[in-house]
Amino acid sequence: MQRRTFIAHTLPALAGAAGVAAAWADEGVAVIGNLPARALDAETLKRIYTGRTIELEGLLLRPVNLPYGHPLRRRFLSAVLQQQEDDYLAYWTVRRYIGKGAPPRELAGTAEVLVHVRNTPGAIGYVEASQLTPDLNVLLRR
Repeated sequence: MQRRTFIAHTLPALAGAAGVAAAWADEGVAVIGNLPARALDAETLKRIYTGRTIELEGLLLRPVNLPYGHPLRRRFLSAVLQQQEDDYLAYWTVRRYIGKGAPPRELAGTAEVLVHVRNTPGAIGYVEASQLTPDLNVLLRR
C-alpha cells in the first residue's frame, strides 16, 4: 500500500515540475500587434510596456495588459520584460506619481486582447501561443 501511495503522490508532482517548462514551451507567450512592423525585439517591447516608447513609425502605440495576478501576465513580464509583477507595479506607481504617464490599459482576458488588437491601430497585446490565428501579426514569440 505504501508503495502505491508514494507513486500516486510522487508522479503528479514530478509530472507537474517537469511539465511546467514543457507547457511554457508549447504554450508560450505571443506578442501581437496592429502595427506596420512585422516583428519587434524584446528590448523595444520593454520600452513600450514601460512607457519609454509611445510611438512607432508615426503611429501612437496602445499596449494592453492582462489583470494583475493573471498567469499569462506573469509569464509575459518574466519572459519578455524580465520583471516580476510586483516590480512592474511599483515601477508604474512611481512613474504615475512623478507625472510620467500611466501603465498600459488592462483588459479582462485574452479574448478581449484579441478583439482590441484586431480593431485598434497601434494596439499591442499578448496571448497564449496556442491562440494564434493566421490573421494576427506576431511581433515576438517566447
